This record gives sequence, C-alpha cells and structure tokens, in this order.
Amino acid sequence: MTAAAAAPDRPGRDPLDLSSLEFWSRSTAEREESFAELRRERPVTWHPAPEGVMGTPEGEGGFWALVRHEDIASVSKNPALFCSGQGVQFQDAPEELLEASQSFLAMDSPRHTQLRKIVGSAFTPKRIAKLEDTIATRAATIVDELLEHGDGDFVQLVCRRLPMMMIYDMMGVSGEQQDSLAEAADLLVAANDPEVRAAHGVEDPLDLMGQAMFTLLGAGLQAAEERRSDPRDDLMTNLVQAEVDGQRLTDEEIGAFFVLLSVAGNDTTRNTIAHTAVALTEFRDERRRLAADLDGLMPTAVEEMVRWASPVLTFRRTATEDTELRGQRIAAGDKVVMFYESGNRDTEVFADPLRFDVGRDPNPHQGFGGGGPHFCMGNMLARTQLREIWRRLLTAAPDFEVGEPNRLTSNFVNAVKSLPIQLNR
Repeated sequence: MTAAAAAPDRPGRDPLDLSSLEFWSRSTAEREESFAELRRERPVTWHPAPEGVMGTPEGEGGFWALVRHEDIASVSKNPALFCSGQGVQFQDAPEELLEASQSFLAMDSPRHTQLRKIVGSAFTPKRIAKLEDTIATRAATIVDELLEHGDGDFVQLVCRRLPMMMIYDMMGVSGEQQDSLAEAADLLVAANDPEVRAAHGVEDPLDLMGQAMFTLLGAGLQAAEERRSDPRDDLMTNLVQAEVDGQRLTDEEIGAFFVLLSVAGNDTTRNTIAHTAVALTEFRDERRRLAADLDGLMPTAVEEMVRWASPVLTFRRTATEDTELRGQRIAAGDKVVMFYESGNRDTEVFADPLRFDVGRDPNPHQGFGGGGPHFCMGNMLARTQLREIWRRLLTAAPDFEVGEPNRLTSNFVNAVKSLPIQLNR
C-alpha cells in the first residue's frame, strides 16, 4: 500500500474513534452520536488500522470512512473504481482464511458474476415463493415451541432457529448437523468478542476462527463428495454439477461457498429478528399499530426491521486508481469502508431516523448493501422469514417484552448473543 502511504494531501487521523473494539462494544445509540457528527461535519475521514482478530499490525494502513447514505451507494455501484477483490473485511486477514470463507464476496467481475449466478439460481423470487409454505410452517412451529417453553433466551428459542433451518435445508444439510454448524458459523464472526473466547477456553481469536473454519469446511467438502455420487435437489448438488467456462468448481471453491452461505444465511436474519424484538419493546405504539394491521403494514415493517437492525455493520472496498470523494483525494490502493449503520440513519434520507416506524415509506435502507453487483442475493429469503416469524409472534404473544440485549463486540456483524424474553400471557 505504498501509494496510499505516500498520499501528500491526506489529513491526520480523525479525532473520533471508529477503529477500536471499544467503540464497537458501545450501543447503537452511542455509536450514532459519533456517526451523526461525521455525517454532519466530516463525511469522508481518515482513520488508523482497525483493532481486530490480529490486533493492530505495525505498519498496516488505515482507511477512509464513508458514513453518508449517498456515498455508500455511490461506492457500492462503482466496482471498477472501488473493487472487492482485495478484500471486503474491515481489517486484513490471513490470505488462506479469506480464500476459505469469503468466496465470491471478495471477487470482482468476471469471476464474481459467473460464480454468483450459480448460487443465485437458488434465491430467485420463483424459488423463494416455492419455499413460502415451508417457511410459514417452520415459523409456526418455532412460535408454538416458544409458547410451550415460556420465558427464556429469545436468541436461542427463536432468532437463530428459522434462518438456520432454511439455509441448511436449501444446502441439503441433515437436521442433526445443523446446530453444530450454525454454532461454528457464529464463532467465525465472533472471535473478537472476549466473552465468546472465554466461553470456549480460547485466548487467540485466530485459533477460534480456525476451529470454526475446520468444522464448516469439513462439512461442506463431505456434502460435496456425497452429492457427486448421490445428486439431490439442493444447492450443494448445484455447486457440484456447475461449470464455469467449461470447468467444474474445485473442492476449495465449493467449501468456501459453504462457509459463506453458512454465515450469511444465518447471522443476518437472526440478528434482525433480535433487534426487532428490542425495537418493538421500546416503541410499543408501533408494535400495537403493526399487530392491528399485519397484512397492511407487514411489507413496510419488514423493511424498517432491516434498516433498524443494519445486521451487517461494515464492508470495505479498495480504490483501483486515484480519485476523489467529496473533494477528498483517495489514492489508488486506499481502503474505503462503508458504515451501513450510519447510512441507515442519515437524516438527509430518513425522516426521524431514530424512531422505529413500521409504516416508513419510502425506505431506501442499506441493510442488504448499497446496491451494485454485491447486493445481497438472499434478500427475498430474509424478507420472507422476517414476515412469517413476526406475523406469528405478534398473533400468539402480542404482549411480549425483551430485556437488555447482550451484544457481540464486532465491527462486522451487529449481533445479539442473548436476549431475555417474557411472554406476559
């Protein structure tokens, strides 16, 4: 990153801290105070290398922070100028770890387009429509079992179950494997959190990530081998049989797909459900409004759930050539980080953004990314799951309330580790 380091007109580090894990241990409301100041006064700022699973390596370059909705969308839609192929995580990670986990998420065209089409075929509106009855049935069962169990941890009893079941069903993973694989997917993005490491008796975050990666890759490669001899109607069979430029995907590519879908298919919807429960406890008038008109308000309510949760906090891109953003020079090789949580509370786009509004319309949130070629292809699946789980929860347990969420310390996913719920029946 010599070009970036030599940029003659780069300002000094911004006084607001977006790099430390301490910042990411704060609540959304506390982080928003910093984001609001940046959006208002300094929308493009330079920050030192983020603290993360490798600490803060000596000499690692910093990054430009984008906090306005407009700038996030602009960078997302211009992959030629702001590429993904040099990594999408906030912080650099070992190359072998990235290759085994990010798949086409960290690729550029044409390879990104080719591989995305293979997986995208499982997430078309037509395919998701065929899954609606299954999703509805699973959601009903989960809520019935919650009522039978009573008060407890909402994350374990509800949030993690529906997305886990659906994504692993689509990949053809057996029911007895799903819990352990979902736990491994959680650990892969939770290694920064000291409480998580302590619970697993591991001090080094990379060790914890390595263990989780080993579990997921092993399951993915085993499933691929089974589909070669016993094809089925599932996503793993599609991956095994797919050809790109006349060549089959390698085991490494299939394994990386499995890891990526395990994380993306579980964490984002799970955490949106959790954050929604917190919002509906705080904004009780909005909860009553939604419960009184589930059919009419659910479409806009689901979009507000995603905006409010902002389940993915950050992604980064890398400038491919010298350019400018809001008059600030960005050098080729510079990292540019998009802060979706901030973009989703931009007052230039959202009226009263600190209010959870189930009827908010329009709602151009960036919960599925800011647009462009990396827009979340599972967005229809997520929307369907949110709609069905909340339709049943608000019908069966309309007077529930949740307590204080135990949040994950992470600069990548806006995760809730546990959340106490009282049904108040």
